[in-house]
Amino acid sequence: MGLSQVGTVGLNRLSLREQFCNTASGHACKSRPARRVTLASQRHGDYVNAVSAEAPVLPFTKDAEHLEKWSKSSWRKRKAHQQPEYPEQERLVEAIAEINRMPPLVFAGECRTLQARLAKCAAGESFMLTGGDCAESFSQFSADRIRDAFRVMLQMSVVMMFGGGVPVVKVGRMAGQFAKPRSSDSETIDGVSLPSYRGDIINGPEFTEKARVPDPTRLVKAYNQSAATLNLLRGFSTGGYAGLARVTQWNLDFMDNSDEGKAYLDVAQRVKEAIQFMNASGLSANHPIMTETEFFVSHECLLMDYEEALTRQDSTTGLWYDCSGHFLWCGERTRQLDAAHVEFMRGIGNPIGVKVSDKMDPNDLVTMIHSFNPENTPGRLAVIVRMGQEKLRAKLPALVQAVERAGQTVTWICDPMHGNTESCGTYKTRRYENIRAEVEAFFDVHEELGTVPGGIHLEMTGDNVTECIGGGASIEETDLSSRYHTHCDPRLNAEQALEMSFYVASRLRKLCSSGVCKVPQS
Repeated sequence: MGLSQVGTVGLNRLSLREQFCNTASGHACKSRPARRVTLASQRHGDYVNAVSAEAPVLPFTKDAEHLEKWSKSSWRKRKAHQQPEYPEQERLVEAIAEINRMPPLVFAGECRTLQARLAKCAAGESFMLTGGDCAESFSQFSADRIRDAFRVMLQMSVVMMFGGGVPVVKVGRMAGQFAKPRSSDSETIDGVSLPSYRGDIINGPEFTEKARVPDPTRLVKAYNQSAATLNLLRGFSTGGYAGLARVTQWNLDFMDNSDEGKAYLDVAQRVKEAIQFMNASGLSANHPIMTETEFFVSHECLLMDYEEALTRQDSTTGLWYDCSGHFLWCGERTRQLDAAHVEFMRGIGNPIGVKVSDKMDPNDLVTMIHSFNPENTPGRLAVIVRMGQEKLRAKLPALVQAVERAGQTVTWICDPMHGNTESCGTYKTRRYENIRAEVEAFFDVHEELGTVPGGIHLEMTGDNVTECIGGGASIEETDLSSRYHTHCDPRLNAEQALEMSFYVASRLRKLCSSGVCKVPQS
């Protein structure tokens, strides 16, 4: 499966139609002279040809030197940050034993396929789109919500591919994104202090003493919900729903009259016309590229008992894969080199990521990359930067240059959400303009350095929520109370997420024009 506005903020925006049409025809921006070929691009030449032939590439072998003292439980000898304290250890043991008996949620071959796709993202031959809830919840779980989030990602990928000219690797923050790290172990309201809400997989969001007690049975419920989510996503991906012939049918009802919805339908109609031409030229409408899509799932590797329980040995390679998701990332609060999360993740075969803020020292980043990817395998590791646009412009160049000097291969990903959270009355929110400014800064830095921006990582939903301010949706501070449904951090709604995809498409097209991104050749 692998489940199978141009310029700086503040300038007058082109309409989405103008922006996209100019971009798709290559006239959105004056292209800069071709940049130097980066170290990453030079190293990728032969490898990407192998990927194109679908050759399986392992992140390392089962007898790799760095695995000598590693096991799926060796993390237990290290400090594990951000873990709940279960009052009833016997029930925890029972829950973990039950999950140990359960089938894997994903499979090693799927993880290797994603690694190959991310290698192309690192080389500028594809672009990674990661999106989904800040934290999945039990109470909001439904087939309709999964479908709506899935089809917004389909819409965004079509806009990026058609307007940007490169394939898009689609990865959902789904089927496992339940646990959340917290800055404090406790929360105080009106003088009452209770344990912090850490995600539905651990405790409940209700501010009551009973709800905030960590409950091991939630681990099993999270596994079951993840399995159901994956089952539906597999059906959508391979059962015809995601076929390009349906491109005009993916719009959400509440977006029919929005600028973003109308701009998307313009794009969809052009894609449909292109498909009609290809059909007339002899390409079968039943070809898999027309009827299926690849879709992968990801989450933060946080709750260590759960992750270990789903880590299984691959019979074909002897490697251990965390079968809770295809792609896992290590968060800003758990990436200590001598701690449990890094110890666990350095030994699993999945493609992995690490979140990096402005606090990261360039030399420490090089050391961390070597720990996670000692054989420097393309597609193995993504560095996900989350800083806010001003800090990103100041700090990211030194990080990229240090990695380039070390000859290391990573996929650079922009998380424009977590560096832009602010308070507005009793609500946490984010401003669309700040989010877009960080994406813009991310592309600008890589353009200046001649390196490859490999992807974007968004907290978003297919629902018509009012959690982030601004954008074409024109959500104002007074609108936050209208449809504020998140259990944790504010998310882009479908309209705002689609608007972002038009901007990303314009930057991808500009990069392709300058030679940094490589439009695939038949």
